[in-house]
Amino acid sequence: QVQLVESGGGLVQAGGSLRLSCAFSGRTFSSYVMGWFRQAPGKEREFVAAISRSGSSALYADSVKGRFTISRDNAKNTVYLQMNSLKPEDTAVYYCAARPWAPMSRITNEYRDWGQGTQVTVSS
Repeated sequence: QVQLVESGGGLVQAGGSLRLSCAFSGRTFSSYVMGWFRQAPGKEREFVAAISRSGSSALYADSVKGRFTISRDNAKNTVYLQMNSLKPEDTAVYYCAARPWAPMSRITNEYRDWGQGTQVTVSS
C-alpha cells in the first residue's frame, strides 16, 4: 500500500519561497506519476503540477506556471514542489498524490493515493 508524507509547509511572506517534499513508500516509486494539488478554505481541491514517471515531463496549472517547479528523485522516492514568488492566493493545504502506470493528469479523481497535506500560508 502506498504511503505519502508531505513536509515543508509553513508561513511565508508574499514574494518568498518554500520547498515542499513528499516521501513515497510501499510500492515502486518510478512506476507512479506524481502530482501536487491544493485546497483553500471553502474551495474545491485543484491541480497544481504533475510529473512523469521518469521526471522528464511536467504539467502545471496556469496560475503557478513560471513560479513553481515540480521535480522528483527516484533514488530517494521523493517528489518536490519548489514554490517561488509566492502570493497570498497560494495559501492552501497542499497535497501530494500518486497515479500508477498512467499518463500525467490534471484530474483529481484520476489519482489513487493521497497524502495528508501540508499547510502553506502566504501573508501579504
